[in-house]
Amino acid sequence: MAKVVLNGHIIVPEEDLAIVKAELATHIELTRSEAGCIVFEVVQDGENECKFNVYEEFTNRNTFAKHQERVRSSKWGAVTVNVDRHYEITDVE
Repeated sequence: MAKVVLNGHIIVPEEDLAIVKAELATHIELTRSEAGCIVFEVVQDGENECKFNVYEEFTNRNTFAKHQERVRSSKWGAVTVNVDRHYEITDVE
């Protein structure tokens, strides 16, 4: 079964930047503890404070889908509702 890789970035509106940054550490901790999470990195860009580079690996589509489901109902999901997402999601053997 192929693992799932998400690579891209998010753009956070300036008015949401403080709350997103405040919630980020918890979001990372919760995601890294999920079954099937191999790699999870969200790093603020060095040139654009509103841009965060995102890289994720999950063991398969099922674990990735469970992650997405959890995020939708989490505090992170609520504070990032206005975030502009730019992702490429691929299956890698």
